[in-house]
Amino acid sequence: MAGKEVTVLWLLAVLSWGSGGKVLVWPADNSHWLNMDCILQELVVRGHQVTVLLPSCFLILDPAQPSPFQFEVVKVPITKEEMAASLEETFYFFFYKERTLPAWKSIYEAIQIMYKLENLTKIICDEVLKNKALLERLRTFGFDVFLIDPLVPSGELVAEKLGIPFVYTIRFSIGNTVERHCGALPAPPSYIPATLSHLTDRMSFLERLKNTFTYTILDMMYHYVLWGSWDQYYSDVLGRTTTLCETMGKAEIWLIRTYWDFEFPRPFLPNFEFVGGLHCQPAKPLPKEMEEFVQSSGEHGIVVFSLGSMVNNLTDEKSNIIARALSQLPQKVLWRYKGKKPEALGSNTRIYDWIPQNDLLGHPLAKAFLTHGGTNGIYEAIYHGIPMVGIPMFADQHDNIAHMRAKGAAVELDFNRLTTQDLVNALNTVINNSTYKENALRLSKIHHDQPIKPLDRAVFWVEFVMRHKGAKHLRPAAHHLTWYQYHCLDVLAFLLTCAAIAVFILVKCCLFCCRRCGRIAKRKKD
Repeated sequence: MAGKEVTVLWLLAVLSWGSGGKVLVWPADNSHWLNMDCILQELVVRGHQVTVLLPSCFLILDPAQPSPFQFEVVKVPITKEEMAASLEETFYFFFYKERTLPAWKSIYEAIQIMYKLENLTKIICDEVLKNKALLERLRTFGFDVFLIDPLVPSGELVAEKLGIPFVYTIRFSIGNTVERHCGALPAPPSYIPATLSHLTDRMSFLERLKNTFTYTILDMMYHYVLWGSWDQYYSDVLGRTTTLCETMGKAEIWLIRTYWDFEFPRPFLPNFEFVGGLHCQPAKPLPKEMEEFVQSSGEHGIVVFSLGSMVNNLTDEKSNIIARALSQLPQKVLWRYKGKKPEALGSNTRIYDWIPQNDLLGHPLAKAFLTHGGTNGIYEAIYHGIPMVGIPMFADQHDNIAHMRAKGAAVELDFNRLTTQDLVNALNTVINNSTYKENALRLSKIHHDQPIKPLDRAVFWVEFVMRHKGAKHLRPAAHHLTWYQYHCLDVLAFLLTCAAIAVFILVKCCLFCCRRCGRIAKRKKD
């Protein structure tokens, strides 16, 4: 955000201090913060006081810089360098190493990485929960709502300790597990694809089998690998037997960062609100030098290329495969990349450390978006009606591109098997086949045709919880049922028992009648 905008928001925050509510924030790092930041900026404009509970190892946000927010910096025994190294190890594993290992070893190493991240999270949470002075100070502030990104656990535990109603802002959990089990969101596996399954809502028998199997494996992983130690941790902190999932289920509202332009039709609950694309906005003018390069493309237009903020380097082989493909295009290409300049880079391609991605996608000369499939970038492409070529790498990216491919707005490529010709063919397809552009524009029209803008909807529900001190009336009774009650297994067992008793009595009656008739017949014969 430009310095002037920050100054204006800061002045608005100061002038309106005390006129609105008080919002406490438990953020997640990197791209997750960008979505939350949009909501918080709007809350400040509307006169609310925003306080961010910020670990000292947080990477993307510097509390020393001018900001419309207040910060409660929590000093933790983890340096920014250690946090960055941990995340880099995680990304390296999922980008490169995972694909080279046998399945059993890949699963084992993924679990070990998750344990490392879990330990880091617990260290941060401990520093908050064991700081009695901090907790008492937070209580005296009288916060009205706690806004939490549940990428990792612990925010809801702090909210429970402070007695503050909390709202989640979330993109997804692995396999929709958190939403299904903790939020009670219905997800029939017959047509709701599990996250990471790479499936759509139209599944064959084998795909439904795969989907059911995926749900089962992910549920087992959550319950027995990820949640086990957290359940004990939450019980110890709260002084009563509880679980992480039970605590998460107390969320008043779940703000899901997608919408029906992206999602497949599915059932949802009144305390789930879809706010996808809340960060999108009309394109702004480009920097002079960049605008001149874009205009030099003439009628061919431009291709916008980014693999996200976390992919700063590629191998020389991969970067040159990509560069050679881009050099064969008649379009000009703007590539966000911080790695070594590829030797095969063409004169039509320029590399930037940073690009105004939203503004480029909204430019009249934008023809295609070459993307890793991050939700933020996909929504900017939907907002501006730009077709995509997806090169997904990990997490939700494969599913995101699968959604766009199913809706006819994207072509998907395999990063591991990527060749120069594959990339050239894919880009030429989405640029020259008008169907992709038409489908992208159709999704854009759906996105814009909403009675309330996504950002306004998100802010409304945060303020709703503040006004009513919660939203318990929107939470389904499913939260008070056991798993067997939820699926009516007790009812089914009762009915089966009744049926078995009825059959047993019927069989006994028939046998009795048969024996009686046999005895009568025998007497007559005698």
